[in-house]
Amino acid sequence: MLNNIRKSDMTDKTTHFGAQTIPEGEKAGKVRNLFTDVANKYDIMNDVMSMGIHRVWKEAMMDWLAPRAGQKLLDVAGGTGDVSFKFLKRAGSGHATVLDLTESMLIEGRKRAEAAQLEGSLDWIVGDAMALPFEDNSFDVYTISFGIRNVTRPQEALNEAYRVLRPGGRLMVLEFSQLPNAGMQKAYDLYSFNVIPRMGQMIANDRDSYQYLVESIRNFPDQETFLGMVREAGFDNAKYRNLTMGVAALHSGWKI
Repeated sequence: MLNNIRKSDMTDKTTHFGAQTIPEGEKAGKVRNLFTDVANKYDIMNDVMSMGIHRVWKEAMMDWLAPRAGQKLLDVAGGTGDVSFKFLKRAGSGHATVLDLTESMLIEGRKRAEAAQLEGSLDWIVGDAMALPFEDNSFDVYTISFGIRNVTRPQEALNEAYRVLRPGGRLMVLEFSQLPNAGMQKAYDLYSFNVIPRMGQMIANDRDSYQYLVESIRNFPDQETFLGMVREAGFDNAKYRNLTMGVAALHSGWKI
């Protein structure tokens, strides 16, 4: 069950939903509706958004994370479980809890787990990154991939990540980011805004969802700003690595 939205969330505070400015209390519902509509096309969406490179980025994430046997993973905004499957394969043994705001995404993931005979190693939970339904100090690893920019208040999500991780636990965030060169960023923006929504229309018959996702990337903090947010949540030894010249970035931190 999703947590009820608190009255304090239903204020006149605003946030971004792509290029739109909307009341904070509306964002979670809009995100849920968007991913409900694209649940059975999600893997195609990732391929279109990243030109297929997201698969390489996720392997780079696993390389840096270096999963160990017996670890407990919380994969937030985990959708169809792609990262969790990679984690379990690398670890050899362990358990992954996939949490997502959108139940239909989790249903697709559960089908994949059953097909791979991994259902005993995975839990699928509908929940909110800003109010995790878990006890303090419950997990060894927390991951969120291409999901934190869809959270209404990312700092609260990072604070929750710190809370549910055990001492010695690891945070890993994979997200689209900003290129360090202005000329390269301009060229990338031209591609993103002009090509990706059209490809979304052609491949998935869904231009609006892809338009939102492109806009959400541009509204997300750059690498250094987000690194400061990771540190503000309490994580030590926080650092990041650019992927594909900054098209995406991996941020890492430890709960010491």
